[in-house]
Amino acid sequence: QVQLVESGGGLVQPGGSLRLSCAASRSINEFNSMGWYRRAPGKERELVATSTNGGTTNYADSVKGRFTISRDNAKNTVCLQMNSLKPEDTAVYYCNAVYWNGASYFPYWGQGTQVTVSS
Repeated sequence: QVQLVESGGGLVQPGGSLRLSCAASRSINEFNSMGWYRRAPGKERELVATSTNGGTTNYADSVKGRFTISRDNAKNTVCLQMNSLKPEDTAVYYCNAVYWNGASYFPYWGQGTQVTVSS
């Protein structure tokens, strides 16, 4: 079984920064991709950023230029640096890992961490 534990959420003023971390219970090199998703109140969960083992990153248009995803393979950790935060970034942020066994994809999720952007 895989455990993903997020940390770093909290309350921040508009224009501020936060850094989210996701610690995996297994080597993140085993996963095809790692990423962050979020769910705002009354909305569906949406992709924020992903990072593949091959080094490809992908960002939602709404966060491009403000958020950066990074991997620390030695620490089995994936981070999301969030700058210039806006009230619309308020959501529960979830860490995601996808394992590919050659036939099927298996997604794993963390428990989520709340990010609130408000003055």
